[in-house]
Amino acid sequence: MKKMSKFGLFLCMLLILLSGCSDDKASGGGTKEKITKGGELRVGIPSEPSNLDTHLNTASIASIIGRNIFETLLTLDSKGAVQPMLAESYEVSADGKTIEFKLRKGVKFHNGQEMKAEDVVASMNRWIQLSASGKETFKGASFKEIDEYTVQLEMAQPTSTATLVLGYTGAISPSIMPASVIKGHETEKVDEYIGTGPFKFKEWKQNQHILLTKFDDYASREEPEDGLAGKKEALVDDLYLVFVPDSSTRVAGILSGEYDAVMEIPIDNADQISSNKEINMHSVPKEILLLYFNKKEGLFTNKTARDAMSVALNKKDVLKAAFVNPDYYKTTHHVMLGNQEAQWNTKVGKKEYSFQDKELAKKLFKEAGYNGEELRLLTSRDLDPMYNAAIVVQEQLKNIGVNVKLEVYDWPTYTEMGNDPSAYDITIISNKGKPEPTSLAWGRSDYYGWTNSEELNKITTKMRQAPTLDDAKAMYDDLQTWFMDYKPAIKFGDGDMLFASRKSVSKLEDIDGLYFWNVANSK
Repeated sequence: MKKMSKFGLFLCMLLILLSGCSDDKASGGGTKEKITKGGELRVGIPSEPSNLDTHLNTASIASIIGRNIFETLLTLDSKGAVQPMLAESYEVSADGKTIEFKLRKGVKFHNGQEMKAEDVVASMNRWIQLSASGKETFKGASFKEIDEYTVQLEMAQPTSTATLVLGYTGAISPSIMPASVIKGHETEKVDEYIGTGPFKFKEWKQNQHILLTKFDDYASREEPEDGLAGKKEALVDDLYLVFVPDSSTRVAGILSGEYDAVMEIPIDNADQISSNKEINMHSVPKEILLLYFNKKEGLFTNKTARDAMSVALNKKDVLKAAFVNPDYYKTTHHVMLGNQEAQWNTKVGKKEYSFQDKELAKKLFKEAGYNGEELRLLTSRDLDPMYNAAIVVQEQLKNIGVNVKLEVYDWPTYTEMGNDPSAYDITIISNKGKPEPTSLAWGRSDYYGWTNSEELNKITTKMRQAPTLDDAKAMYDDLQTWFMDYKPAIKFGDGDMLFASRKSVSKLEDIDGLYFWNVANSK
């Protein structure tokens, strides 16, 4: 970055003095918009997380809350490019096996301690050991301290996707916590939520809300805001994340003004919300709707049974039931989101996507040893798309003689049951998109469905160790071919996530989840 000349700096300061102090921000039309600071923001969210340990919790709601508390070494801008966050800068070695990070100085944790190399090393080595993303992408890798403000990531092999994974702030993100908090919790969830973010954790009232408050000593980057990169500021003093599992209650709350913003608006209510002059409704491509097979126990350990399920279902009908309006879903046949096709695209599986043959499905189920026994479909009413999709899948299977029982739980219980291989045979869930395909949840051995494939491991390892991202993209066909054959899950398609905010709320956006810094509330 070029340094400003002394004269330029003097002129800039003179202009600031002449214009006076103001919180005005120039708008696209050249006018100034008054930014209100202070007050509170109340956001209705669809579920209560089990914890906010972002190294462990795979639920997106935990990351949406946690990213306001915690920060990462790197992050992604509005174009998906990697940018420094807690790192001042970083450098990848010529052989691709080492990344050195220079840390920003003067960055404080919410407990008043300055973030230093020992905190980063403790956090990142814990994340590598505990998180699926860490274990998969950085097997055999570790961070070490060079000096107080320098850390080095040493990898066993070159990793083309390393910085993308380190910059991802969705589920199981590589958040930086104090070493003192991690001590004694290296292999179990932390019980203190202390980060460097613009908001700090204040309270958690079970079944009610989580309250975050403005961190007065937050050390922001100076670059202009760009996606998740650049300047951050807590513009409200108090941020209430209110647990509202019932979607109709969230809709009523945004209409009445009880909530300033709400997540997960049902598409059935889209017209009602968008027609209200006091509310802004937003949609963003977000959900990858999948049916997961329990591949550890039961019928679907048999690949023939998975083949039977694939040809039994009308994927478009399931997708329509989940997302209702074709404006809000897309029949993307491959495993990445449709809006990522500029980077990740393949024709593999396109013909198979629309293929349905009920008689063949009956034949394959019989060959797999199915004899009419009850199959359990795990679901939750807390998320409308997955529940509505489950009802249609149950009906389609009933029509070919497959007996399916819906096991319906609230979200916290659902996430607990999802980790129990004795609790279900299949489940439908929406996974959030990832910046690259080797990190997608269906490939993990510790996630719903328990995928364990040496062939997949070889493909993903080869992609990660590719010299460049372009080389990795060229291998996407191989990954998609494996997915269509092995069937760790069935992809129905992509859906938008709808959220809404009152007109008093400025600049609420979603990038891999909502974020609440740089968001003001003028009510």
